[in-house]
Amino acid sequence: MEIAKLSEALVEWLKERVKESGAKGAVFGLSGGIDSAVVGVLCKKAFGENCLGLIMPCYSDQKDEDDAIKVAEKFDIPYKKIVLNSVFDAFTNILDKTDNRNVIANIKPRLRMTTLYYYAGFNNYLVVGTGNKSELTVGYFTKYGDGGVDLLPLANLVKKQVRDLALYLGIPRDIIEKPPTAGLWEGQTDEGEMGITYEELDEYILTGKARPEVEEKIKNLTRKSEHKRRLPLTPPF
Repeated sequence: MEIAKLSEALVEWLKERVKESGAKGAVFGLSGGIDSAVVGVLCKKAFGENCLGLIMPCYSDQKDEDDAIKVAEKFDIPYKKIVLNSVFDAFTNILDKTDNRNVIANIKPRLRMTTLYYYAGFNNYLVVGTGNKSELTVGYFTKYGDGGVDLLPLANLVKKQVRDLALYLGIPRDIIEKPPTAGLWEGQTDEGEMGITYEELDEYILTGKARPEVEEKIKNLTRKSEHKRRLPLTPPF
């Protein structure tokens, strides 16, 4: 689909889904990354002042917060900053200690999900997620964290297509070009954690072509994360 028509279609899709649910608008996380920036602009176009971007630092990189504010102010997106450091500390202090970095880090997106749903209920909004097809395919999201949402407008777009949409929408180029990260710990990047590049992942999703070791990596990630993409299993009786 031509990029201008894609943008218009996504805006209309958001309007329709929110209207049919009886909600008034949308709330979403603004992380300072490209996906959240695109979602923020689409929601602003769809709902005007009836949208809310939440900036939720939790021992996060200051640059990410600065970029989130830059997007909100450039596109006049209503936003609120909720610092989750003390909540994270209070919660982790009552848990058994672990050296598993992922187990600890995944608390952050789950705290953010809780915060988003508080403001969704407060305003009668739906929670709009920022996951794209590349991440969803290999399960690069936290179950009941950033995966806990009502709508996923970017779910059928691979990362390259999100970048194309971001360029069309006028997202600042430095945000488009910075290395994607979930901000789970200092120096963490999406590609470093997945072990493949978005270029390799997008190519495989779109064409089925990849080097054997890349294809095996993608298939393995997809298989292991299958439980994230389905509703909880129930007995057949």
